[in-house]
Amino acid sequence: MQHVAVNPWVALAYLIAGVCFILALRGLSSPTTSQRGNRFGMIGMAIAVVTTLVTHIPTITVLVEGYDYAALFSAIDSVAVVEILAAIGIGAVIGITTARRIAMTAMPQLVAAFHSLVGLAAVLVAAAAYLNPVAFGIAVPVLTPEGAFALINPVSRIEMGLGVAIGAITFSGSVIAFLKLNGNMGGAPILLPARHVINLGVLAAILALVAYFTIDQSPWVFWTITALSFAIGFLLIVPIGGADMPVVVSMLNSYSGWAAAAMGFTLHNSAMIITGALVGSSGAILSYIMCRAMNRSFVSVIAGGFGAEAAAGGAGAAKTDRPWKRGSAEDAAFLMSQAEQVIIVPGYGMAVAQAQHVLREMADKLKEHGVRVKYAIHPVAGRMPGHMNVLLAEANVPYDEVFELEDINSEFAQTDVAFVIGANDVTNPAAKTDKTSPIYGMPVLDVEKAKTVLFVKRSMGGVGYAGVDNDVFYRDNTMMLLADAKKMVEDIVKALD
Repeated sequence: MQHVAVNPWVALAYLIAGVCFILALRGLSSPTTSQRGNRFGMIGMAIAVVTTLVTHIPTITVLVEGYDYAALFSAIDSVAVVEILAAIGIGAVIGITTARRIAMTAMPQLVAAFHSLVGLAAVLVAAAAYLNPVAFGIAVPVLTPEGAFALINPVSRIEMGLGVAIGAITFSGSVIAFLKLNGNMGGAPILLPARHVINLGVLAAILALVAYFTIDQSPWVFWTITALSFAIGFLLIVPIGGADMPVVVSMLNSYSGWAAAAMGFTLHNSAMIITGALVGSSGAILSYIMCRAMNRSFVSVIAGGFGAEAAAGGAGAAKTDRPWKRGSAEDAAFLMSQAEQVIIVPGYGMAVAQAQHVLREMADKLKEHGVRVKYAIHPVAGRMPGHMNVLLAEANVPYDEVFELEDINSEFAQTDVAFVIGANDVTNPAAKTDKTSPIYGMPVLDVEKAKTVLFVKRSMGGVGYAGVDNDVFYRDNTMMLLADAKKMVEDIVKALD
């Protein structure tokens, strides 16, 4: 049997940290309270880290049949606090430096990279617990004629198996998401032959091995689970196309939470369990909400792009041989200054050009001309959930001018000008008409219903992240503004002056 001294003050500290994390999620649900939510999250994490450091040396006594065999096994009697603090310091320096230098356009890649680190941490903790289970308090020593060995508790084996599996899937899946978001891999789905059969077979094998691990803790079982989990993470994310990447980022966030929760059980750390469960459940709920907003099947996306064959068939290059109208900054300034209402639709092109500040300046100029200005945000605009909201908040755009798709879509038909800046897939009417399109069924912003559509785009030769041409470019009420988004908006501001 095993006795672990439990300090009630530690449990209370972890409970307070958990409450702070819940308040953080509550605060992050609205732009107006997001800063307060971040503060609660930092306070909760500080409490959890300090409590863990103060109580990192547990008193563990292992007894088997009345005899003390603790001396026969290697257990952690003490941990060098200096080494721990040094590691935390190095990580803090890297994190602060990265956060200060990272461009807003690279935030999705950064989030994916963070998820991969959480997954890898879970794998390493599970491996450490497997290699030295007595030190983690999850095993009892057993003496046999052949010698002594540590028998891992069956429940701990389940926790360990699930933790290493989810962590490995999170790591390899996040690496692929990073490569896709960073442009190292194309946004189009990569369809492997018989991938559904392979995915289901590998997942079934992982679950079967986790079950078998409860009765046989042989090394080959543990390391096979790990290897297959790394493989399935790669296989699940590769077939998912660019249009669904925001859902993938949210889903991987959920996976990282569940991996942390599983390792929390292994480490007997209630703070990790609470935090992991909060992150896992909130990420899953967000993924489900986004799938509903995109008219996607949640199961299809997490299963690795089921139905992507149709998506592949609809992708294509821009059809530049079709007639289209080109406009200038002066044309755009005149049309918008004469309008009663202008709806601005930002997309990833705005993020790439870092045009959010000058865009707000343009909106301010329009309001001086008596124009009513609103911003329309699609749930999956950009490369991660809330990407456009973050950029607009950075530019101090008033929150009451920013509207979600379902709240503003009906207004386009009564709007004089829809100003689309770098948003392709989320404004593409093919989602409503072309069943072979990779974005078919996804709700889109009805910009084509406005009296005039001003579409800011670098050139006519490119297509959106999903690789689909946009019919709005060629409509009679559309004027293409071909230039770098920031440069074009700056010229419009000058023309408004």
